[in-house]
Amino acid sequence: MYEIASTLVLGFLIGLTGALAPGPTLVATINAALAGNWTAGLRISLGHMVVESVIFLMIILGFASFAGPYTTVIAAVGGTALVIFGIMTIFGSRKATLSTTPSCAVASPCMAGLLTSAANPYFWIWWLSVGSALVIKTLEGGLLLAIVFMIGHWCADTGWFTFVSTAVSRGKTVLPDTTYHRIMAACGVFLVLFGICYLSGVFIR
Repeated sequence: MYEIASTLVLGFLIGLTGALAPGPTLVATINAALAGNWTAGLRISLGHMVVESVIFLMIILGFASFAGPYTTVIAAVGGTALVIFGIMTIFGSRKATLSTTPSCAVASPCMAGLLTSAANPYFWIWWLSVGSALVIKTLEGGLLLAIVFMIGHWCADTGWFTFVSTAVSRGKTVLPDTTYHRIMAACGVFLVLFGICYLSGVFIR
């Protein structure tokens, strides 16, 4: 039970660091919410989850079966990527903002979530390094743990995007930029520390 709970929390925290980062999916969420619909974040999250579900299935059905001899290398790449993404998040937090100007109406938030995820290079880099390494690691404890990790990850995405769309649709400021900078920086520090701990487990056995 402890392992399931800790994996759920880990998935949530790792997912939150990605969801908070400014990007096309966050912009699409704000644009859709400007129409006054607080459910935009939820529907964009569903589109995002469709893409990640396909990737998750590809990992557990295909990639993971061939990764056995290379798990140490994959874990090392994933841990290093965590540290790099963490450092990038810390430096990027200084100029991060939740302010945006609506560019166009979003006809289908669900499709916007799918397209902005699939077209985002950062998204693919993350999944090819950090995401795949973490899923393969949780698979060592069984398929259930890998699914729990993804549930935690999706809870973070859905919670954040729904929070943003609810605030925007009601004409409220999501977060002051100063507070957003601090949260982003804290997420960056978490990624760096977790990456270091992850790497220590890879090389010290």
